Parts: sequence; C-alpha cells; structure tokens
Amino acid sequence: MDIKHSLKQRIVIVFALMSTLVAGVFAVGIIATVHVVETRLTIISLGGNLHRQLTQDRIEDWRHRPEKGELFYADDGIDDVVMADDLKDLQPGFQKFYRGKNTYYAMVDTVGGRRYVLLRDQREFEKRERILLGVVIVGFILSVLLSILLGRLLASRVMAPVSRLAGQVRHRDQLLELAPVLASDYARDEVGALARSFDETLGRLRAALGREKLFTSDVSHELRTPLMVLATSCELLLEYPHLDDRSRTQVQRISKATAGMNQLVETFLLLARTEGKNAPSGQRSSLSQIADELVDIWRPAIEEKGLAFTFEPCAQAQGLYNTALLRSVLGNLLRNAWHYTDEGFIRLTLNRHGFSVEDTGIGIPLEKQKAMFQPFVRGDEQRGEGLGLGLSLVQRICGNQHWSVTLSSREPAGCCFTVVLEATDVAQALSANPGRR
Repeated sequence: MDIKHSLKQRIVIVFALMSTLVAGVFAVGIIATVHVVETRLTIISLGGNLHRQLTQDRIEDWRHRPEKGELFYADDGIDDVVMADDLKDLQPGFQKFYRGKNTYYAMVDTVGGRRYVLLRDQREFEKRERILLGVVIVGFILSVLLSILLGRLLASRVMAPVSRLAGQVRHRDQLLELAPVLASDYARDEVGALARSFDETLGRLRAALGREKLFTSDVSHELRTPLMVLATSCELLLEYPHLDDRSRTQVQRISKATAGMNQLVETFLLLARTEGKNAPSGQRSSLSQIADELVDIWRPAIEEKGLAFTFEPCAQAQGLYNTALLRSVLGNLLRNAWHYTDEGFIRLTLNRHGFSVEDTGIGIPLEKQKAMFQPFVRGDEQRGEGLGLGLSLVQRICGNQHWSVTLSSREPAGCCFTVVLEATDVAQALSANPGRR
C-alpha cells in the first residue's frame, strides 16, 4: 500500500530515524565497551590476586582474603574445604564458570603439579550491568523523543517558506495581471528557484487566460450579428402569408435554435467579462419569472415528445438573480432532461432556496456522475446531438455566482439536478421535496 506523507512529516520521520540509528549505535557501543573493559579489568584483577596468594609463605593465610566475593581453592583442600569436582575440570587461565544460578569468573593456575582456583562472584557485576542497561535504554528513548520534538520544530522552520509560497500561489489574485512576483520575497536557494518557476508558470497561465477571455469575448461579440440576422429573417419568413405548414415548422425550429444560441452567446460573453469574480449585475429577475418564461418555451416541446410535464411553483421564490445566467442554468437543465427522457415525466420544482429538475430518463451511472460536469462529457454517447457542454456551463455559472448544483439518481430510473441559489445548506433544499428520491 502506497502511504503518502506530507513533506513536513517526511522530514520528521527521517530526522527521527537518523537519531534513532545514531542513538542505537551509541547505546550498543557503550554496553559493549563497558562489558569488554570490565571483563578485561576482571582478568587483570583475578590474575593479580591469584598471584599474590601463590607468593604467600603459607596458603592457609588466605583465610584473611583481601577481596570480598572471592573464593580460593587448592586441590588438596584448605581448612577442610575440598575442591569440588566441577572445579577440577577447569582449564588453566581465565573463564566464566556457572554454579547453579550463580555466575563466577574463574582464574585457574597450576604450580608444581598443584591446581589453584580463584573464583569471583559476578552478581554485583551483573547488577551493575542491569543498571547500566536501564540507563542506556532510558537515554535511548529520551533521545528518540527529543529527536521527534526537534524534528517537528526544525521541519516547521524549514517548511515555513514553502508553506508561505504555497499560500501565495493559491491566492486567487495571483492570476491577475498586476499580481506581484513571488521570487523577490525569497533567498536565492531552492525555495527561491521554486518561486521563480511559479512566476514563470503563472505568467504563462495569465497570458493563456487573457487570450482565452479575449477570444471568448471576441467570438461571442462577433456571433451576435449573424444571429441577429437569422432571428430577423425568421421573423420575416413567419410573416410571409404563402408559407406552407412544413416550411413554417422548419422556420420556427430555426428561430428557436437561434434564440437558444443567442442566449448561449450572451452567457459566454458575460462569463468572459467576470475575470473569476461575480458577473456584473445587469438585468435581474426572480426565479419565478425565469421559470414561468422557460416553462412556456419548453412545455410544448416536452409534451410533443409524449412526456408529462409538471411545474410546481413556489410563492417564496422571489429573490433576484442575474437574468441571463439563471436562464442559462435552468434552460440547460430542462434541455438536458428533455433530450435524455423518452418516456415518463419531467418535473420542475421551485423552493425558497432554489429549484430541482427531475426526469425519468436513462439516468446516469453513479461512477459517471462526478464526470458529468466536465466539458465534452455526455450521458449517452450513442445520442448524436450535443457536445457535452451544457452541464459544464451550468457548473461554471454556479461556481461564478456561488450557487451549488448537485446530481442524484432516481429510482427506478432517471436523475435529479438540484440547484441552490442562496447560501444555505444543500440538505435543506433537498428536504423541500421529500419522498421523490
């Protein structure tokens, strides 16, 4: 499993691991050194004590032993103390000797065919080793904890410029033409190089956004003239008395498509002028007014397709919103429902916070719902009409106006789009239509 950590966490982890390794090596080194040194000192001490005993005139004088915890044995006994059999098998020199649960260091020597053994009890030595081991373990744990604390403090100081740079890059004003450069605030180090890279990238991004807005504005503006010509021509043709019914129907379709295209052009032009902020006020209308207007436009087309159309108004839906943008959102959702519904009904429901558009169409799979608001994504690729821009435009307008749009599935088929126009919890807006999910 790929576990991802932040850069600050990685610094702390690396610092802690490095400190743990160093502290562990020192702890093992201390314990090993003390053990080796004390063993060596024990060898020297036992050897010296045994030599002193052997140089005495009488071995029996050893009953006044100079070292506490030492036992002296000769193979013919001292004061009726006979050398045990386990001591007789010891080889000459220094060695560790076990007697029951007790541990001894033994120094064995042979002089004139006679064996001499000097034992030293190691319980005091083992006690000191346990104390030393405890001190080393406590020191090791404290070193690790201290390294983690220091690692967090150092990581915070190291990451402070990076966090500051990230905050500056995320700030929306960085996309403005007059945004100050970032590199001037940082030293000529790795963070400064990163800031210069961001300056270059943001500069290219600003230029690209400027070209996009200029292109959208110019294209939208230039399209208004031919659309006006088409609309005027359709009006003149519809006034022609000798136009047969079939031709009149086609002209009406052209007029309707021209009106929709003109509305779309106005929406794009308005969004191109916002520069990431709220659109200019312009003409404002209530949700009820826009809904009544679009219901009159879409009801004939929906019923002509054999679908039932239900409109549930709300007397409290009287807030004023940008007319062009609200009309585009509601119109695109109604068009989307009409396009993907072949039987059943389409329902438009207003509430005090916004509205919802429900249908009994083909529905949208759950795994595809998140991608439906992306450009050029369509619910059914087999349907030839449309480029998949309608829902993307709805999402863009809602983001621009601080509205919210959500998609949910209906049972047994179909979907429901809910748009919240006011700053309220989406669940409250959904609860305005209980029992329809």
